[in-house]
Amino acid sequence: MKNHSVVPEFILLGLSADPQIQALLFVLFLVIYLLTLMGNLVMLLVIKADSHLHTPMYFFLGQLSFLDLCHSSVTVPKMLENLLSEKKTISVEGCLAQVFFVFATGGTESCLLAVMAYDRYVGISSPLLYGQVMSNQLCVGLVWGSWGLAFLDAFINILVALNLDFCEAQNIHHFSCELPSLYPLSCSDVSASFTTLLCSSLLHFFGNFLLIFLSYVRILSTILSISSTTGRSKTFSTCSSHLTAVIFFYGSGLLRYLMPNSGSTQEIIFSLQYSVITPMLNPLIYSLKNKEVKAAMRRMLKKCF
Repeated sequence: MKNHSVVPEFILLGLSADPQIQALLFVLFLVIYLLTLMGNLVMLLVIKADSHLHTPMYFFLGQLSFLDLCHSSVTVPKMLENLLSEKKTISVEGCLAQVFFVFATGGTESCLLAVMAYDRYVGISSPLLYGQVMSNQLCVGLVWGSWGLAFLDAFINILVALNLDFCEAQNIHHFSCELPSLYPLSCSDVSASFTTLLCSSLLHFFGNFLLIFLSYVRILSTILSISSTTGRSKTFSTCSSHLTAVIFFYGSGLLRYLMPNSGSTQEIIFSLQYSVITPMLNPLIYSLKNKEVKAAMRRMLKKCF
């Protein structure tokens, strides 16, 4: 499994060529990355420490926080290094490794959001059977299945991409390596890799999106059957955080991969949204909109101080 490239490395042109703007962007994204690390680590700690949050819903939320740590760490450290460096290069092997882990972590998050939608559907439509249906064994199996499917998808895509040859072009008009950004640089036929990417995107991401959509159709049907307005509002509030996270992740991710690869500003913004901004926002979304998480944080602060 060795790539037959003549080019030993790529140049990530990044977000700006102006040194002053690069310095400002470095500070901005360093702050975002530190907030991402802090927010998700705090979420993991709160869920682990508070027995009130030892339920399937928060088990999946903890997995999402861990995944956001992984997903942002695939691209942000290299981006920060390049913002300070004059030589903004990445080896071909390093680039393909980054492509693999972007696929793996992004694909796992897609699966996990679908699992969380199903969890909310069971919790709302069958509250009395919730603990029985969402058993520990099922929850662990769903998480392992999410990781397994995503890594299989990433492995298949990268296995096909290893056959690409890169002969002369080196400049990637992006801040990280993503598979669509490599196609214009290849001097070999990209049709096999592109077809694999398209099929896996349709099956994996659109498949998960369909599962989320169907879960929310059933959730909406259950909510509308509740007679009181207060009851409907209270029930919907339990899944509003998840719905917000789905909109952020799928809205930017799908638009990025559906857009033709051109290195445009919009393309880079969508990539920043799902790979940098969303991992920072998820802990805020779940802590600010969730009374149980806020109560658990208050209890933990009382113990500490």
